[in-house]
Parts: sequence; structure tokens; C-alpha cells
Amino acid sequence: MNTQHSLHGWIAGLAVVAGLATACRGPVSHEFRPPPEPPSSANTAEIEEGEPMLPADALETLDRARNQPPASWPGNGWQVLWDCRSWAGWYVIPYAGRGAVELQDGVLVMGMGSPFTGVRYTNDFPHTNYEIALEAARLSGSDFFCGLTVPVGEAHCSLIVGGWGGGLVGISSLDGYDASENETTTFHRFEKGRWYRIRMRVTPARLEAWIDDEQVVNVNIEGRRISVRPGDIEECIPLGISCWQTAAAIRNVRWRPVTGPASPPPRRF
Repeated sequence: MNTQHSLHGWIAGLAVVAGLATACRGPVSHEFRPPPEPPSSANTAEIEEGEPMLPADALETLDRARNQPPASWPGNGWQVLWDCRSWAGWYVIPYAGRGAVELQDGVLVMGMGSPFTGVRYTNDFPHTNYEIALEAARLSGSDFFCGLTVPVGEAHCSLIVGGWGGGLVGISSLDGYDASENETTTFHRFEKGRWYRIRMRVTPARLEAWIDDEQVVNVNIEGRRISVRPGDIEECIPLGISCWQTAAAIRNVRWRPVTGPASPPPRRF
């Protein structure tokens, strides 16, 4: 009988100690913490011996894309951010299940991941008053072939191109609503093997984005909560390019400083 009471007292004591430990820890933080800086040797994704970089149909699509001339960007002051010929300043994100990643004669080729493949910029970059541009092509798959994650002041967001079944474009996230749920959501038809000119402008009050010559985002962000969608795409912070269950090609990555929005504010009805 005494033994039983002692056992119950011991268990109760453990419960008290555990409760005190939990109380001392305080609330659990779910804030994003940037990943540590990558080692300088971690430049490329490994390809298993005998494993093809891309399936045959994607290779054919890539060959067609190579024959299309690179784009020029509107305005002046553009600077090369990445010529896609060396890994200087860029890093392959070590996603579990990532596709193979290679630089091929001025083109970044990202193989289809399960689900993510992506790269991240490792040097300093402006937080606002800039424009960034690149060309992107879907090689295979049917989800987003360009997730462009960028700094927005002290926050970050992603421009998603070709997501949610292949055609969705939008910003993730505004006030916690991702690219499929907020006022930037639009749908487009994207052809495999075609380069799309993707451009994004970030200023303190506005986010703007264009695909080719069409403006697809023009949203006021004053007083809004800007964030990336929780999950693996956080690894692209502060500046990165990714694709989801899709093989993609990227080239002609440039940026320039700007002093304000390019377009009038969106009309309110």
C-alpha cells in the first residue's frame, strides 16, 4: 500500500516538473529563421551516374527553347544579376527530392523535383525600390515553373507563375492568403518550351509584375502583411527561384534600381 502511494506521488511529481518546464519555455515561435549560409563547396546538385538530366521530351523542349533569342527589357539601367554561366553568388537549395540542376551555356536547367527544386542568391540585394527580370520556360510538368521569391522591405513574397494545375499567376502571400486566394490571382495559358519574360517591381507602397508585355500584378501593399507561403519555399528567402513538380529553364536574370511604381494605382470600384 505504501509502495503504491509512493509510485503515485512520483508520477505526480514528474507531471509537475514537466508542466513547469513547459511554462518556462513560453509560447512556441513559428517565425521563419533564415537558413545558415551555404558552404562554398555546395554549388551543384548531384546527378546519379547514368541518370539523365531530363526525360527525352523535356530535352527536346529545351532544344527548341535554345533557338529562341533572349529578350530585351524596357527602360535603362539594367544590370546582370546572373548570366547562368557560373555559380558565383548562387546556391542550389538542398531540398529533399530535388531534381538535378545544371548550368548549360547560359541557361539554368532545373529538373523536376518531388516536389521542389530551387536556387538561392547568396549576396546582398536591395529590399525595395528595385526591379528584377528573368526569362523562364516550362520544360515538363504542369505546375509552377517560376516561383520568384524576393525581399519586400523587411518581409518577402513570391511571384508564382504557372501554379495550381499550370495556369495560375499571383503573389504569395498577402495577409496570409496565397497566390490562389487573393486579389492578384489570374489564370493564363503557358506553352511548354516558350520563354516568358517575367518582371517584378518592388517599391514601398506597391508590388507590380509583368509577363511579357501584360501587367499581371498591381497591388497596394501599404498596411498589408507580406509573407511567403509557409513551407519549403521559405528556403528561397531572401531571393530565390524555384519550381514545383515541374522541370524549368531560366536565363537572362537582371535587375535595376527604380524610384517608384511604374503604373498608376489600381482602380477601386
